[in-house]
Amino acid sequence: MGEQLVVVNFKTYETAHGIAAEELARAMASIETDARMIAVVSAFDLSAVVAAAPNLEVWTQHLDPIAFGSNTGWLHPETAISRGASGTIINHAEHKVSLEHVAMILDSVPEDFTVCACAADIEEARALTALQPNYVAVEPPELIGGDVSVTTADPEIVISTAAAISEINENVGILCGAGVKNGEDVAMAIQLGTSGVLLASGVTKVADPVSALADLVSKI
Repeated sequence: MGEQLVVVNFKTYETAHGIAAEELARAMASIETDARMIAVVSAFDLSAVVAAAPNLEVWTQHLDPIAFGSNTGWLHPETAISRGASGTIINHAEHKVSLEHVAMILDSVPEDFTVCACAADIEEARALTALQPNYVAVEPPELIGGDVSVTTADPEIVISTAAAISEINENVGILCGAGVKNGEDVAMAIQLGTSGVLLASGVTKVADPVSALADLVSKI
């Protein structure tokens, strides 16, 4: 079995932005685990989080396929990399982009920069896999932020998506997300054929994130 990922999307939660983002990153870095722990942070917090937790893998929440020049308000890949990002999520349900956008991002980043493309369903997962990102994460939008994990609510979409991705390109890793809250959810995700999970509120909105993080990796 390959490496197992726990990817925490800080989104724009008040409890995971600014100083709170730095504190949460330090909490993630403090967890002893063989899993690959990754913080996905706002572009505003990228440099500060990297400085606060230098041993933690940090991704940015979005990138735009632009060159240097007159591009007001866009997120340049090279700038993100220079500020410490080693990866990105793209096409999240809360920030959808075109397949062309994803393809252009993949063409504009170095080989060692990780790109995780998010898919709402199996057909979108197939289309994204054909572009050869490092990972595809399946997240049914209706379950995002909810109290029931996709691994319980709709395990079949995880199984089917994992099979479809592997059939197209066995080198593309598979994650699942939406409603993931605890170690049982993570263990089930891996059992269903993924390399790990992408989650947010199960860490960012809890009173004790250290305990939540420790629980998430407890069965890996």
